[in-house]
Amino acid sequence: MLNAIIRFALRQRLLVVVFSLFLMGAGGWQALQMDIDVFPNLNRPRVVVMVEAPGMAPEEVEALITFPLETAINGANGVEAVRSSAGVGISVTYVEFDWGTDIYNDRQIVMERLQLVQDRMPEGVKPQLAPISSIMGQIIMIGMWSEGDKTSPLEVRTLADWVVRQRLLTIPGVSQVFTMGGGRMQFQVLVDPDKLLQYGVTLHDVKLACEESNENATGGYLDEQGPNEFLVRALGRVQTIDDLKRVVVTMREGRPVLLSQIASVVEGPQVKRGDSSAYVLNEDGEFSGGSSVVLTVNKQPSADTR
Repeated sequence: MLNAIIRFALRQRLLVVVFSLFLMGAGGWQALQMDIDVFPNLNRPRVVVMVEAPGMAPEEVEALITFPLETAINGANGVEAVRSSAGVGISVTYVEFDWGTDIYNDRQIVMERLQLVQDRMPEGVKPQLAPISSIMGQIIMIGMWSEGDKTSPLEVRTLADWVVRQRLLTIPGVSQVFTMGGGRMQFQVLVDPDKLLQYGVTLHDVKLACEESNENATGGYLDEQGPNEFLVRALGRVQTIDDLKRVVVTMREGRPVLLSQIASVVEGPQVKRGDSSAYVLNEDGEFSGGSSVVLTVNKQPSADTR
């Protein structure tokens, strides 16, 4: 057999050269079109269910959230394994399906099971599916910090969340971007207990006033002669600290009690449960950096790492 192949190659040299060139061209084209990945996709199709329950201890999260979720998802069509972890105020459930199943069909199966268990969740707690991502898909970690602390950590985190992260998510193949560090900006209402007693106001009154003051209202539209219509709106969204300070909490003796009279309204960072830092090697051969905002970029399964 081998001798016959050799004799054919020697007699049909032009045909062999043409066929070889064709194979080289096809191989080169395939090499350019192939997806490049750091690691092969080693995990089965997986759906991640995340639930936030602020203020709950891990035992409560496990008993009231994680266990009902696992009970509802176990036995679903195609489910191979269900794993979970419960922490302070958060539950993460990993649902793995069999090899070769369609991830979108798998997510639909999990979503149907979540609808069945929604009425068993604590008030204000809503399970949600995490974006499709690969367990081996962490591409890069990006550090952002201010040289010489010219920019506050609050502003750096705001830029990372609302500028850099949003642009990274527009790149095809990027599944999600996690942000850590800095300080997530909040409008904080620091209530003075003595002022509450003085004006006869409760914490529930303060909470209700803050919620109801941050709303827009609509009055339909005004129909004018011609092709134009004018929307009727009442703008009540809080835009600045001063807007929040002028919120009326209650009335006492015909006079309004403002939020600024019973509380200190400030811009501040959300309570941290951790921080992040980044260091780079400068031209002098020394490491520089420090506390920073770190963005972790994850890619979708089978997406090109480039």
